Amino acid sequence: MAETSAAKKIEKLRNELRRHEHLYYVLDAPEISDAEYDALMNELKKLEAAHPELVTLDSPTQRVGGKPAEGFKKAQHSRPMLSLDNAYSAEELTDWDRRVHELAGKLPVEYTAELKLDGLSVALSYEPGGESGSAGTQLAMGLTRGDGQTGEDVTSNIRTIRSIPLSIPADRLKKAKVPAKFEVRGEVVMPAAAFLKMNEEREREGLPAFVNPRNSAAGTLRTLDSSIVARRRLVFFAYFLLVDGEYFAAGQTATLDALTALGFRVNPHRERVKNVEQMMKFIDSAEHTRETLGYEIDGVVLKVDAHGTQQRLGYTGRAPRWAIAYKFTARAAISKLEDIMITVGRTGKLTPTAMLTPVFIGGVTVSRATLHNADFIQRLGLKIGDWVKVERGGDVIPKIVEVVEDKEHPRGKRSFEFPSKCPECGSKVVRAEGEADWRCINVDCPAKLRESLLHFASRGVMNIEGLGDAAVQQLLDRGLVKSLADLYSLTEEQLVDLERFAEKSARTLLAEIKKSKSAGLASVLMGLGIRFVGERTAELLAQEFGTIDALMSASAEELERVEEVGPRISQAILEFFADKENRNLVKRLKDAGVDMTAEKKQRSTQLAGLTFVLTGTLPKMTRDEAKEKIESAGGKTAGSVSKKTSYVVAGEEAGSKLDKARELKIPVIDEEELLALLAGGAASR
Repeated sequence: MAETSAAKKIEKLRNELRRHEHLYYVLDAPEISDAEYDALMNELKKLEAAHPELVTLDSPTQRVGGKPAEGFKKAQHSRPMLSLDNAYSAEELTDWDRRVHELAGKLPVEYTAELKLDGLSVALSYEPGGESGSAGTQLAMGLTRGDGQTGEDVTSNIRTIRSIPLSIPADRLKKAKVPAKFEVRGEVVMPAAAFLKMNEEREREGLPAFVNPRNSAAGTLRTLDSSIVARRRLVFFAYFLLVDGEYFAAGQTATLDALTALGFRVNPHRERVKNVEQMMKFIDSAEHTRETLGYEIDGVVLKVDAHGTQQRLGYTGRAPRWAIAYKFTARAAISKLEDIMITVGRTGKLTPTAMLTPVFIGGVTVSRATLHNADFIQRLGLKIGDWVKVERGGDVIPKIVEVVEDKEHPRGKRSFEFPSKCPECGSKVVRAEGEADWRCINVDCPAKLRESLLHFASRGVMNIEGLGDAAVQQLLDRGLVKSLADLYSLTEEQLVDLERFAEKSARTLLAEIKKSKSAGLASVLMGLGIRFVGERTAELLAQEFGTIDALMSASAEELERVEEVGPRISQAILEFFADKENRNLVKRLKDAGVDMTAEKKQRSTQLAGLTFVLTGTLPKMTRDEAKEKIESAGGKTAGSVSKKTSYVVAGEEAGSKLDKARELKIPVIDEEELLALLAGGAASR
C-alpha cells in the first residue's frame, strides 16, 4: 500500500515538473521561481532514492547520465540530412522561385519563411513507451548531422537539453495526429547569455574562449561529460517531422503546428509567403530583429509548404529543390583606429581593444572592436591611425578583419607596444609557453579582486557562507577589502555599517570567515586561483607537499612528479609564487591564522613504473574506481594504447583499444587479474 502511495506521489511530481519545464524552456512563460522548481526536483529525487524500483528513464531526474564508455558511437540516419542551396540576393531568390514554379506545374506553390538558426543540426528518434509504460512515446536516440549519412549518437547529452521532451504522452500524440514512432529534426543553439557566461568560466579555468555560439554549441554537444552539457543551457528548436523516414505529409506549416502540439520548442518567427516580394519583406524584418533575439541567426530558410509539391520537386545530389537558405551578408564597414586600450579581465587576462571612429554597422553604432591578443596585432601589422575593416558576423563582439590601404585610406604612423606590466596594479605580466594571452597573476590586482573574492569564498573552496555578490561589492566600494587577506581583519563594527547587515548577520559572517581558516591547504590552493589548479590538482599537490612552504620552494621537476601535473601546470605554479605580491598574500594569510597544511599521503609503490589502459565495462568496478586504485598503488593510466603501455585492462564490449593492444602485443588482463596485481600478486598472462 505504501509503495502504491509513493508511486502516485512520484508520478504526480514528475508530471508537475514536466509541465514547469515546458512552461519555462519551451513557452518562456514560467509560473514558479527557480527555487520552487529546485524544491520540487529535490523532493522527487528523495522519493526516487527511497524507491529505486520506481525510477524510469523519462523521469526529470534522469536527464544527466554518465560518460559514454568509449566515446560516441556512430549511427545511420533514417534518411540523409542534406544541406541547403544558398541565395544572397533578391535576384537569386527570383531565379529559384521561377524554377520552383516551372517544376511544380499546376501544383500549389506557397512558402514558409523561417529563421536560419546558427547552431548544430540534430535528429531525435522517438519510440513507443515512456511515462511508466503508457501509450505515449519516449526519446530513443539523438544523432548529430555528421556527414549527412551517418551521425554521432549523443543521446546522453541530448537528454540534458530541457526544451527536448524525454517522453510525450498519448494525448499530445493524438492532438498532433502523429504515431508513437517518429523523428524530429532541428537545431541546437547556445543562447548569447549562456555563451558569454561559459567563456567567463573558461577564462577563470585558464582555458581558451570559444569564438562564437555556434562553435560552442557544437563543442558542447560532443563533450563526453553530460553534466557539463547540462550546465551550458543549450536550447533546441524543432523544424522537421519525419514518420517512417518520410517528411510529415501534411506540409511544412502543419509540421510546425504538430511539433508545437507535441511539446517541442518551435521558433515563433515564421510566416507564410507567396512571392519574392513577401520573402524579402520577411528577410528585412529578420535582419532588423536579429540583435534582439538572444541567439544567433545567419539568414532565413524558405521552404515550399505543400508536401505534394515538395515530392514533385525532389532533390539534387546534395540538397532539396524545394528549400533554399537566404544568407545574410557579413555586416562590415571601414573605420579609423584611433587608439588601442588594454583592459584587465577578472582572470588577469590583458585584452587589447580597438578604439574606433564610431561607425554604423547592421543597425548598431560601433566604436570598439576586439583585437584578441598581442599576436593578432602583430600579424595584422596594426598601427594607430590605420583604416580597418570592421565586421559583425556570427560573433558577439565586432572584430577587425584587415587593414585597408589605398589613396583614401593611408597607413597610420604610430606603432603600438604591448605593455610588460599590468596597467591596473603595475605587476609584471606573464605569458605561458605556447599561449597567446598575457596575464597579470597578482591575486590582489584591483581588476581581479572582486572575482578573486567570490571564488575564494565559494562553496567547495573556502566555503564562506554569506559572502556573496552584494556583500563583496560593498566591501570593495567602502575600501574595507583590498586583498583576500583583508577578509580576516574585518570587524563587527565595519560589517554592521553595510546595507542589509545587522549585528546577527555580521556575527554570522565573521564566524564563517573564522571557520574558513581551517579549510586546509587544498582549499587555499584553489582559493588562490592559480591557473590550471582545480579541485583535483589542488588535492594532489596538498597530499604531495603537505605545506604551502614546501610547495612554494618546489622546482619544476619536483612539481611534475605529482600525478597529473605537467609542464604547463608547473609553469603556472612557479610563475604564481615568483610574484612578490602573491608571496606577500600567502604570508598575510598565514599570519591571520589560515591553515596551510595537509596530511601527506603515503602512496603505495606496488604498481610504480607501470602504465595501464582501461577499455570496456568491468564487472565490479567503474573505470573511475579502477583508475583510482591503480594510481593509489603508484601506477599510471593512459587514454590510448602505445608501446609504453604495460597492461590493457579489458572488460565487456572492449573497443578498438583491445585490437591495438593485440597488434602491439601488449598484455591484456581482466578485472580479476588487475586486483591480483594490486594485492601484490602477478597477472596470469
